[in-house]
Amino acid sequence: MNVLGIETSCDETSAAVVENGRRVFSNVVSSQLDLHRRFGGVVPEIASRAHLESIDNIVKAALEDAGKNIDEISGVAVTRGPGLIGALLVGISYAEGLSEARKIPLAGVNHLHAHLYANMMSNQKIKMPFVGLLVSGGHTILCIVEDVGKYNFLGTTVDDAAGEAFDKIAKLLELGYPGGPVIEKAAEKGDPNFVRFPRARVKKSPYFFSFSGLKTAVLYYVKKTKTLSRHIEDVAASFQEAVVDSLIEKSLAAADDCKIKRLVVGGGVSCNRRLREKLCSSGKKQGIEVFFPSLELCTDNAAMIAGIGFELLKKGKCGPFNPDPNLKL
Repeated sequence: MNVLGIETSCDETSAAVVENGRRVFSNVVSSQLDLHRRFGGVVPEIASRAHLESIDNIVKAALEDAGKNIDEISGVAVTRGPGLIGALLVGISYAEGLSEARKIPLAGVNHLHAHLYANMMSNQKIKMPFVGLLVSGGHTILCIVEDVGKYNFLGTTVDDAAGEAFDKIAKLLELGYPGGPVIEKAAEKGDPNFVRFPRARVKKSPYFFSFSGLKTAVLYYVKKTKTLSRHIEDVAASFQEAVVDSLIEKSLAAADDCKIKRLVVGGGVSCNRRLREKLCSSGKKQGIEVFFPSLELCTDNAAMIAGIGFELLKKGKCGPFNPDPNLKL
């Protein structure tokens, strides 16, 4: 079953063709980074218009790259949330039109589910249940994944998501946008033990995260340090280490407490090399198997949408549906 996936939740327009939820024939991603960089963040109106202008060409490119024509597509899967409402409407409207015109089933995909499912496309040996750590610009969530679409919530962030904290500290240090890659690049030249920034714990909620105190600690340090220009890389590395340590501590504790020796990580921040290296190393010491998706499936992409879309279509879970910018796990 060949599924055409469409993703327009934020600032990437993407289309992909995936066979039986696993075999990726194509995965075309058009980034809007250059459109938003000068604003230091995503501008919803600009994002929606850019999706509208490019989606038809992106879908055609995905079909061409896959060597498929539209008659060989058995189903369509599209992101229905969470995300920017205007951006979601572009993708859903296109997918609904295609589904109606070609008389093929349509599945609406929860973008958060797809980020965790991406691991199963990269690592065929993953077995459920597993503990899932979803860490991105807008979300930091711990859960138990019992089956496709069946999740037990464990914890989330009480303030900023990890990726959001990266963006804000990158802006504070005048490193640029987006924050994740520029902080990581600067941190490669810095000392992660230069400053011991706080690793916050949420009282009576061991699996919840908090990064606002860390962000404030970096702000105060920057304000009082007159020689900051000589230590930008060190501050970036120390900040990154604090975020990574918090993610590792809580996710491994959840896996250990739940007696599930498999931890699956998804979302844009899962690209971070320090997180990958340190979490895999720490997991090995505790006897917990840690999985990360391939780098091309970490950030927003349509392959993961098509992948989990196949599972939904197989179970008969198809449209109609409405976009939901605040869709929960």
